[in-house]
Amino acid sequence: LVSSPKAQMAVGPAFTVKCRAGDNLALHAALNYCQEGDFLVVSNEEDDTRALMGEVMMAYLYLRKKVAGIVIDGPIRDIDEIADLKFPVYLGGTSPVKSARIMETVDVDVPVFLGGVQICPEDLVLMDRTGVAVVPSAHLKEVLLEAEKIKAKEDRIESKVRSGMSLNEARQQK
Repeated sequence: LVSSPKAQMAVGPAFTVKCRAGDNLALHAALNYCQEGDFLVVSNEEDDTRALMGEVMMAYLYLRKKVAGIVIDGPIRDIDEIADLKFPVYLGGTSPVKSARIMETVDVDVPVFLGGVQICPEDLVLMDRTGVAVVPSAHLKEVLLEAEKIKAKEDRIESKVRSGMSLNEARQQK
């Protein structure tokens, strides 16, 4: 997966969508259920033959629904127009071929797998231009505490480097 050009950093609770390969009916249903601040996580069975969405759906999600971002394991259309939105999107590629709508059932807010990682509804999704991280909702508190420790340590090291220490000296000093 790669980020769309000009994508911004984003964070939000996962709102999961399980599409069948090349079929975006579940994604259309998700447009009705996702809330402001949600991070859409779309499983497409890693299919790369049909784009699940394009500029119109992306603009609706970003400008109207105000979702935090989207991670999708399949292709999208209209990458240049979506880049102009500066909407946080991680995608599996691009394709000019539209998706179908053939499913009889719709799976939203269910566990999905992307890149071998299970993502459940309400897991925390964090994204920047370098990648996507997922924190299971059951571990949010402990991950936050550890992240705060790491940040404090890095801040101390940076302060020492700015005051003239070498990086090695700053790391060794407590």
